[in-house]
Amino acid sequence: MSTIAGSVGGAGTAQTTQVYSVFIRATSEQIWDAITKPEFTERYFHGVRVELRGGRRFSTLGDLEWAEEILESDPPRRLVHRWTSAYDPELAAEEPSRVTWEIEPREHGTTLLTVVHDRLDGAPKTAESVSGTGWMFVLSNLKTFLETGEPLHA
Repeated sequence: MSTIAGSVGGAGTAQTTQVYSVFIRATSEQIWDAITKPEFTERYFHGVRVELRGGRRFSTLGDLEWAEEILESDPPRRLVHRWTSAYDPELAAEEPSRVTWEIEPREHGTTLLTVVHDRLDGAPKTAESVSGTGWMFVLSNLKTFLETGEPLHA
């Protein structure tokens, strides 16, 4: 898994464009379902149930529900949506950012998943929160879940 970042900030400042890539032994369709269907997302994405409907990406965590605009949807290849960290009041007060999921089939039953989280200029606390191990844990958990049927932790 790699992190490639742009728009370098000062010491302790997270990047305003974050890129994470991982190879997963799964089909594009399996990855698409895993990132868009609540019965899958709740298993690896910190318990959040994600569902796409009516041009929005709905997320539910316990009693909290929030919706983000879908900017582009091309199943099972590409999903682009706004991102709001509504699970944390301090982060939720920041400007929305953008997340792009690129799903590229490769040889030997693998698929390259690249997640770009950008437009974080107006969301520095969100940028810090999701940088490094934030997205890397979610993607590692997704990879493990798809390849073994179980997430890294229950």
